[in-house]
Amino acid sequence: MDRSQKADSVAWLNDLFNGAGAVVITRNLGLTVAQTTVLRNKIREAGATYKVAKNRLAKIAIQDTPYAGIGDLFTGPTAVAASSDPVAAAKAVVEFAKTTDKIEILGGGMGSHVLDAEGIKALASMPSLDELRAKLIGLVQAPATKIAQVVTAPAGKLARVFAAYAEKDAA
Repeated sequence: MDRSQKADSVAWLNDLFNGAGAVVITRNLGLTVAQTTVLRNKIREAGATYKVAKNRLAKIAIQDTPYAGIGDLFTGPTAVAASSDPVAAAKAVVEFAKTTDKIEILGGGMGSHVLDAEGIKALASMPSLDELRAKLIGLVQAPATKIAQVVTAPAGKLARVFAAYAEKDAA
């Protein structure tokens, strides 16, 4: 890797760290190509990014970002998973880690907060941003639905009473 490629890699990683809601650092312990492909696909489906990075370049890239505190995690064969949704990357990595022992979650960060492996697992157990939005919309719509039912119920009862009187007069 020549100097210009290193500069491009550092710039790309810096953009990744600046735009991420959460970052997960993993250690790869002999993942096969097929397993890596499955992991990358799961992370991509979650709307996150997964990148194997040189530790030295990653440490340079996190300078002047909210993730400056996670520099100690970059030792050995590491990779970075990041997403703008704070939960997406963590959820995808933790789900994949349950299927194999060849990936180790070292920790990560959420903004300026440094998280250990247990913190990443706790983050992964939270609902995603889309799930929270769906719950919020459901809560907002529920009262409106109930109001509509209450308002239309008397009219329905009145219509049934008129129908009963009409049937009685016809008989």
